[in-house]
Amino acid sequence: MPSETRSGSRRAIIAAVLGNVLEWYDFAVYGFMATILAGHFFPANDEVTSLLATFAAFGVGFAARPLGGVIIGRLADRRGRKFALLVTIYLMAFGTVMIGLTPTYSSIGYLAPVLIVLARLIQGFSAGGEWGGSTAFMVEWAANNRRGFVGSFQQVSVAAGLLLGSGCAALLSTILSEDAVTAWGWRVPFLLGSIIGLVGIYMRRNVGETPVFRRTTKADRSKTTTKRKSIGLATRAFGFTIHWTVSYYIFLAYMPTFAIRHLELDRAVALWSNTVGLLVLIVITPMIGLWSDRIGRKKLLIASCLAIGIVVYPVFNYLLANPSIAAIISAQALFGFLIALYSGPGPAAIAEIFETANRATGMSVGYSLAVAVFGGFAPFIATWLIDTTGSPLSPAYYVLVAAVITAFVVFRLPESAHRPFR
Repeated sequence: MPSETRSGSRRAIIAAVLGNVLEWYDFAVYGFMATILAGHFFPANDEVTSLLATFAAFGVGFAARPLGGVIIGRLADRRGRKFALLVTIYLMAFGTVMIGLTPTYSSIGYLAPVLIVLARLIQGFSAGGEWGGSTAFMVEWAANNRRGFVGSFQQVSVAAGLLLGSGCAALLSTILSEDAVTAWGWRVPFLLGSIIGLVGIYMRRNVGETPVFRRTTKADRSKTTTKRKSIGLATRAFGFTIHWTVSYYIFLAYMPTFAIRHLELDRAVALWSNTVGLLVLIVITPMIGLWSDRIGRKKLLIASCLAIGIVVYPVFNYLLANPSIAAIISAQALFGFLIALYSGPGPAAIAEIFETANRATGMSVGYSLAVAVFGGFAPFIATWLIDTTGSPLSPAYYVLVAAVITAFVVFRLPESAHRPFR
């Protein structure tokens, strides 16, 4: 790249990463406050029913993602990646602050859960366009031989947003009493979304459009692939994402709830162990992304599927038999590393499935559908499986099936690490 282009690339990627961190903090903090939100907005006769309702609202946010992927992804392919990313951060900030300001069920009755579900729908619509748009933005700014490394920061920024949310929740649980967190402290992470939104908006307004997108003509952007080909590509992206999203949301969103309810660990311990897992993911993912630029994507992607499929049952079994601080921290660190094997090459690999004129839409739709079906409802499914089977080990089977499906899909994909963008 010329020096001017390299400088613009660095600025754009940094702005995209930081904006993405703030965006995903907003979306994820709901999951870390789930056990408290259950009592305030979804009261029921028993704890499991209340928690299921809370996680159902969590999943509703993911159900809105495919629609956001279609509409915002189309905006990104027609009007530019930058325009779409500004739309997503405005929507996400609004939905997050809305949760923080909503009165509880005891104050306004059934209107309270309705408003929470509406806020999650807004967040989900935003997130549906965010992932595809920001991934396209990052990898299109990268040199051909650095797409894996640069694209890996998409997942680093998602994990960093989760880490920020997890760390904020853990800090509140550490410095405030349980009663204070339950009474009013839970609102603080959501209300921080207003400040976060302003920072993200400022950063995204001051970056340029990607060179790859600028090179595509209006005629190219107006072309549509055949229906059969579009469905085929979207199906690949869908299958590609199943293992990724199930692992992510079982281990890095649901696990604190699992540790509190089934390992009977303290809330602060559960949240801090989750923070360790996210930190490992953040540190390792760029290294794996860089490695994928050298040896290819497929070996690393399949390694993640196989490794998680093999260890998930023994690790869950060990945790239930030895519910200690050391055990949960070690497990979270291990899963953080194994997810990094997929998250490093993953963003570049899924982007390389599509052509530039349809990349944001194709990625957003395939990825968002898989996340909506398998990831967003993963905490709900895990809670339901345990309640139905009576076995806390049952989520391990869900993770195993997801790993097998995605390993088959990745095996059939061509290696794309060293091909130029189309």
